[in-house]
Amino acid sequence: MTDQVRVYIPATLPMLAALRAGGQFGDRTTVAHAVTPGLREWYAEGDEEELEYVAFTRAAQAALQLLRHDPAAPRRRVVLSADVPAAGLVREDVELGASTVRVPLPGLSGLASIHVDGTDATDAVSAAVDAVEEALAGDADAQFTVDGAEDHELEWYAVSELDELL
Repeated sequence: MTDQVRVYIPATLPMLAALRAGGQFGDRTTVAHAVTPGLREWYAEGDEEELEYVAFTRAAQAALQLLRHDPAAPRRRVVLSADVPAAGLVREDVELGASTVRVPLPGLSGLASIHVDGTDATDAVSAAVDAVEEALAGDADAQFTVDGAEDHELEWYAVSELDELL
């Protein structure tokens, strides 16, 4: 039996629509977030659930960057959860605390769940999209704005609910 690793893939609603239409989106591989050895070492006091939450939150932040590059996309973060073979993970960043990995892009059947902001988060997410690059560069005010979007929990959807979600 192959070891599986839960990964969190940042996305947008148009990417979800492409996934529904074609069974997959993007190239053969994608950047995702997962509990990596570097993350585990950086947050040594965290249990598995806390480590997963950190990786999930980083994927939600990465979804803000995707939204910044797609002005037509609705301002709602999307994170796809998938279980992929551990052997297929390639660590993107080996710094202490890094959670970034590159994974073979799972098709629709490879997803475990879909997480999307509710419509009540649109204003906060829109403001965070405008500030995300500055926040990543260390601007404290911009980080405060990004944190405002993080106050909104993403809603959980089963993969079977994709049609209703879109």
